[in-house]
Amino acid sequence: MSEKLLFLFPGQGAQYAGIGSDIHREYASVRQVYTTASEVLGYDIAELSFNGPEERLKLTRYTQPVLLTHHIACLTVFRELTDNQVPPQLSGGHSLGEYSALVAAGVLDFATALRLVQKRGELMGEFGAGEMSALPLELSEAQALAEKHYCAVAGLNLKDQTVVGGLPADLDRLEAELAEIQPRKRPVRLKTEGAFHTYYMVSAACKFRAVLETAEFQPSSVKVLSNYTGGVHTADPDAIRTRLFFQLFHPVRWVDNLHTALAGGVTRIIEFGGGIGKGETPAEKRPNLEGMIKKIQRKIQRGTEYAAKYHAAINQATLTTTAEVLQL
Repeated sequence: MSEKLLFLFPGQGAQYAGIGSDIHREYASVRQVYTTASEVLGYDIAELSFNGPEERLKLTRYTQPVLLTHHIACLTVFRELTDNQVPPQLSGGHSLGEYSALVAAGVLDFATALRLVQKRGELMGEFGAGEMSALPLELSEAQALAEKHYCAVAGLNLKDQTVVGGLPADLDRLEAELAEIQPRKRPVRLKTEGAFHTYYMVSAACKFRAVLETAEFQPSSVKVLSNYTGGVHTADPDAIRTRLFFQLFHPVRWVDNLHTALAGGVTRIIEFGGGIGKGETPAEKRPNLEGMIKKIQRKIQRGTEYAAKYHAAINQATLTTTAEVLQL
């Protein structure tokens, strides 16, 4: 295949009770993924993923391993269906998803990534504080408003959607001011366990540094997008470690990641794992990142070389369909 593929992995918010249950029933390889994950983590992650409860799944210490395991389970099925003949040239993920991207690229092995995100989630939940709010504002406007209320920019999802984080009371005041000055701009409060990717995560990051320093990173020919820089990671393991460290308390530059990928000539994007939407079963879920990807593509005006076909690989049906398309 003479195409350039980007494998993408969503972050927190893409988990739900029942996640992975459909492909777990169908594929022995997926059952092995979940068995391995349970052995590494020290608890039955299949039971938690399939049956919840939802409140436990929302705890960061569990959300992150659940999602990483589902990402890699979906990737495993895809590789099985395509005889491992459809490799990516670029891999990326949103926040937690960056660790799955490193696994997909062969930079981290699955067990190492699981140990990292397990500790990362524990530290973020234990030492973090605050909540997050998605503002329909460009970066400069959002940053000015956030800093008036002791909040900070946490993510650049779109040119006109900036996520900020802060203490609940500070976010209340920020949102109240936004309602006064721009009443048509409606923020969306994200009930997270903390103001992720802001200065509220510094303590968690300092404790996570020692964990990162024990992790083994491998060289890879597959480039991996860096949330911290907005570009791609270098091959230097020490540089990857430091960027994952800084990622915890700096904004996720997601819009820059996608611009980097599209400018690099990506022709197809495949999103692995997770799911959102009101439906309860895996078959009823929609991909988490699709909306942002398509909005960014529509706003780029540099020509047809920026067009990239999008595919979901988040459940049994979409995995089968995407594998069939890419084998044609």
